[in-house]
Amino acid sequence: MNARLRLTAALSGGILALALAGCSSPEPASVSTTTAAEAVTIDDAWVKTAESGMSAAFGEIENTGDADITVVSATSAASPMLELHETVENESGEMVMREKTGGFTIAAGETLELTPGGNHIMLMGLEAPVVAGDEVAFTLTFDDGSTFEFTAPAKDYSGANENYVGDGEMDMDMGGDGE
Repeated sequence: MNARLRLTAALSGGILALALAGCSSPEPASVSTTTAAEAVTIDDAWVKTAESGMSAAFGEIENTGDADITVVSATSAASPMLELHETVENESGEMVMREKTGGFTIAAGETLELTPGGNHIMLMGLEAPVVAGDEVAFTLTFDDGSTFEFTAPAKDYSGANENYVGDGEMDMDMGGDGE
């Protein structure tokens, strides 16, 4: 091979090596491979006792990750229908609960409190009574498709008595007297 042809081949190989090296840059350090379910912990979970009809689950869901996550649904063998609920004031000034459109978003490093009279997981059409001391199993599903399982003990609680009022909203009695 003549000198000019060898120089051209060497230069072409060097240029190709540089081009390929530029295409194979390492993955950025900010890309997280943690699923939403891996970033979640739940504390103080509990379920309101109920003979029939409806109940609700409460607790504190913490997002320990570095990205916002969204709980989009919940399931439990205790009830064929679960909804993520928020409590808001309606146009009449009454506190009503309704399904939370889009689910519960929990900011990175923050905690979502599920409380009577606030955000909660609503169980409707209970399959059997929920008795104090029962352990109720739940599965949360997140917007990335990951799931998180937890159990919550059933406890007596006389407040937050719910009633359907139509239009997908429920009226709430926030009193503690059970009436």
